[in-house]
Amino acid sequence: MYENYYPNIVAVSKTFKIEHINHLIEFGHKHFGENKVQETIEKWTEIKKRDSSIKLHMLGKLQTNKVKLAVRIFDYIHSVDSLKLAKKISEEQKKYNKQLSLFLQVNIGNEAQKSGINKNNLLELVNFCNESKLKIIGLMCLPPFEKDSSPYFDELKNLNNQFNFKEISMGMSHDYETAVKYKSTFLRIGSKIFGERN
Repeated sequence: MYENYYPNIVAVSKTFKIEHINHLIEFGHKHFGENKVQETIEKWTEIKKRDSSIKLHMLGKLQTNKVKLAVRIFDYIHSVDSLKLAKKISEEQKKYNKQLSLFLQVNIGNEAQKSGINKNNLLELVNFCNESKLKIIGLMCLPPFEKDSSPYFDELKNLNNQFNFKEISMGMSHDYETAVKYKSTFLRIGSKIFGERN
């Protein structure tokens, strides 16, 4: 069932100081996730200069006024959820001659308090991104926390397949084992690696 299946582990290092992360870097881990642009710049700029193989993932909601800085430091954005944000990313990438790998965040549980595009508007966003030559590699979701993630991962996987995306960002510390059953290619794991945040 899992033959030749090797998901990428994004170590969610947000809020942790670099001394808590250095052992993973030294071990050779490459994918790290952050939520805030300014914190990422302060924490990772010098490390990225020394080791360009480190890949930084923007996991939190990205404000359009922070896109300029985000494009410079991040390699992946998991939270593209609107035409406005996609347009801004496209504009800034051209300025820096850099192409990021992007996930479209889907509000898979239709939760009012969560970011993510409504499933009914997804096709429009995908078409816009394709026309803008953005590098969309897959979909991302945050299922309702208190419910079984399985039906939500199943639905996102089916949507992902409809668009022929190769990657998919599903699963966190509490439900990554479920995400593996649905062949998530990027698992976003924080507390299971670094411990609980203060």
